[in-house]
Amino acid sequence: MGAVKSIGVIGGGAWGTALALTAARAGTTVRLWARDPATVSEVRTKQQNTKYLPGITFDEDLNATSSLKEVADADAILLVTPAQSTRAILSALKETGNVRGPVVLCAKGIEQTTGKLLSQVMKEELPGIEPGVLSGPSFADDVAKGLPTAVTVAAHTAKTALSLCEALQSPCFRPYASIDVLGTQIGGALKNVLAIACGAVAGRKLGASAQAALTARGFAELNRLGSAMGAQGETLTGLSGLGDLVLTCSSTQSRNFSFGMRLGEGFMASELIAAGGKLAEGAYSAQVAVKLAQKHEIEVPICDTVARMVSEDMTIDEALNTLMARPLKSETDFF
Repeated sequence: MGAVKSIGVIGGGAWGTALALTAARAGTTVRLWARDPATVSEVRTKQQNTKYLPGITFDEDLNATSSLKEVADADAILLVTPAQSTRAILSALKETGNVRGPVVLCAKGIEQTTGKLLSQVMKEELPGIEPGVLSGPSFADDVAKGLPTAVTVAAHTAKTALSLCEALQSPCFRPYASIDVLGTQIGGALKNVLAIACGAVAGRKLGASAQAALTARGFAELNRLGSAMGAQGETLTGLSGLGDLVLTCSSTQSRNFSFGMRLGEGFMASELIAAGGKLAEGAYSAQVAVKLAQKHEIEVPICDTVARMVSEDMTIDEALNTLMARPLKSETDFF
């Protein structure tokens, strides 16, 4: 593909707005789609999105719209809607008949009903359109404020990945190109599950040592399953794998970590989901991750424990006891 001169961003939440600002700072023409007319109006007239990015006023003028057709014909599209609604949005995009450039998947999750990665969902809904993936250690609030951030941008061809990077790069936002579309997605999806576990440890006040150990052993699970599914080792140890895992497993800014903290404090998953709080993609991906591990004959005890906590088959205390009582084993293959 040639140079990306225009980008359509689909999703008027915190991350979608932050990425629209990123593209604008890079000098790319941007149009932001939001479902809520009030959000569209506020972005247009006040240069703010107070619902999702309170306290931040944009230096950049964003062209916002509620019409998918107005963003579909951009040189590239950033799809920044929740993983579980990706299929519906892709189907609506297809109906516009305008899509011509790559569609970059920016949600971090696995479709719960099918167990498919979002690029596989896209292949079914938008055949013939090249998928991309943007993932890495990044909080929307930091990106919107222009704080230094680095991410991975993956596509099936190096030319496309580099073109997308050039359209997003600015002094405060550094994208690294990759051709490992599969691995970039796996890291983003699994780290959300593992962040719930780390949040639960924090919420139970079990200490920094336990949290660090859980993060390290969680990465071992991510690495085993990712490798079995075909991800490149460099991807899993890079920004979209280890980098994103470290950030998400250590901060209350992470929705998944915060969800886990509430579990650790004694709340039930059904209470948190029913309360309509911030979406924790890991809650939807946990059971799928376990099924994928079973398919590839991989042990993922932490992911399995999270799945059981989310489905309310296990309390936080039972989960801790289960993990600590696992049979002794070597950390390496040297024994």
